[in-house]
Amino acid sequence: MLNDGFKEQGLRQQLVKEIIKKGIKSSKVIDAIAKIPRHMFMDSAFVNFAYVDKAFPIGSGQTISQPYTVAFQTELLDIKRGDKVLEIGTGSGYQTAILLEVGAKVFSIERQRELFLKAQQFLPKMGYNPQFFLGDGYIGKPTYGPFDKILITAGAPSVPEKLIEQLKVGGLMVIPLGEKTQIMIRLTKLEDGSLKEERFEEFSFVPMLKGTALDK
Repeated sequence: MLNDGFKEQGLRQQLVKEIIKKGIKSSKVIDAIAKIPRHMFMDSAFVNFAYVDKAFPIGSGQTISQPYTVAFQTELLDIKRGDKVLEIGTGSGYQTAILLEVGAKVFSIERQRELFLKAQQFLPKMGYNPQFFLGDGYIGKPTYGPFDKILITAGAPSVPEKLIEQLKVGGLMVIPLGEKTQIMIRLTKLEDGSLKEERFEEFSFVPMLKGTALDK
C-alpha cells in the first residue's frame, strides 16, 4: 500500500483550494476530496500527477476523472445519507469512494473486467465496500432498483431509457451527454414519469460503450 504522508496530504489541500476556487461549494464533497488519497488509485509511477486537477489514463482505454469533474458531478447529485446510488463506470474506483464518503450506498457497474477486478480488490482495503458488478451500464441493475440517484461517468450519446426506468420518482440522474464533448445534464424524474432537465458546463469524457469487454 502506498504511503499517505505529509507531502500527499499537503498536495491534497492545494487541490481542495483549487476546486473551491473553481466553484465547488458542498462541504461534504470538499471534505471527501480532502480525505481520500487519490494517489493510491493510480500506478505508483504516476503519484506526482495525482493531485494535479486533470484526468489521467488508468489502462483499458479509461481514465481517472479530473478531481473537479468528480466533485462537480457529486455535488449535482445532492446525496443524502443512505441514498441508493447506481454508478455507471467504476473505473479506478475513485469516484465510487467519494460517493461512499458522502454517505451513499453505491451499486457500481464496470464493463472492463481488468478494472472491475482491480477495484473489487482495492476499494475494500481502503475501507470502502460498494456492491460491484461486471456488466453493461446501459442495462443497469433493475433487480437492485429503484435508485435515488444515478451517476454516469462516461460520455453518453443519449439518455439510456432502461436507466430512467430504474430511477425513483423525485430521483436525480447526472449524465455527460454528447458525442465528442459533453454537456453535463441533471435530470429529475417527475411524478408523471417525465424528466426535468438542467444543463451545466461542457466536459470531455471517454465514451459510454455497450456490452461487457471480456478478456481477450
